[in-house]
Amino acid sequence: MPTGPGPSRRTLLLGAAGLATAVSATGLGGCSSAGGPTLSDGVLSNRFGVEAPRWRMAVPHSGRPRGLLVALHGFGGGADDAFDLGFADAVEPSRMALVSVDGGNSYWHPRRDGSDTGAMVRDELVPMALEASGLPASSPVALLGWSMGGFGALLIAGELGRSRVSGVVAASAALWQQGSQTPARAYDGRADFDRHSIFNRLDLLRSIPVRLDCGRSDPFIAANRELARRLPGAETHFTEGGHDDAFWGGNVPAEMAWAAAHS
Repeated sequence: MPTGPGPSRRTLLLGAAGLATAVSATGLGGCSSAGGPTLSDGVLSNRFGVEAPRWRMAVPHSGRPRGLLVALHGFGGGADDAFDLGFADAVEPSRMALVSVDGGNSYWHPRRDGSDTGAMVRDELVPMALEASGLPASSPVALLGWSMGGFGALLIAGELGRSRVSGVVAASAALWQQGSQTPARAYDGRADFDRHSIFNRLDLLRSIPVRLDCGRSDPFIAANRELARRLPGAETHFTEGGHDDAFWGGNVPAEMAWAAAHS
């Protein structure tokens, strides 16, 4: 995914100074181009098993945002991916604040090695981003992700629950219907799969607005169709496309508008 030059951003370190210091500094250190969102970045703590996880934010330039969108990257990605796909370009039109984070490759759930990037999002990233964007701590957030991040968005949305989630967008979600189908990197064995499979957690999602986007040439289309069948309230957009940046980037404006409409 190509990256281009952007406005300089102040890097913030979370450590002994604590989360509150980073939030305060974010407000001072953000910058924006004319008419564009205010950009900032920083680093979360290491307590969830990820070394120096970097986050990035884009907040509408004037006025309090309508809501906060948490964007989760796919396998092999990082905090820059949401910006490379164009999500920051949709911040001003949608009036949604955007935050992304380096989540490693652990599929956004607790793993045998002690890491837990799902908890990192729930317990550290979301509170920090709400405060930094000027939203109340009790504000529900929208979750969005693609591939591994699509799975993570659905998983974390179910864990947070309806009172804390305004909606969830899963693009090309990396879903498997059986534990025997999964690569070793996705789960730590059958018990881990059974515990965290979205198909075993459908009741947690039934009250939450869900949007499922997937290309008809995507290898995960069958599993996404099955999820849509078992979540009949979900809004589905199964269109031409594959499992790639072209599909994900092409859906950014519609997905951000959907998240805003549910915030």
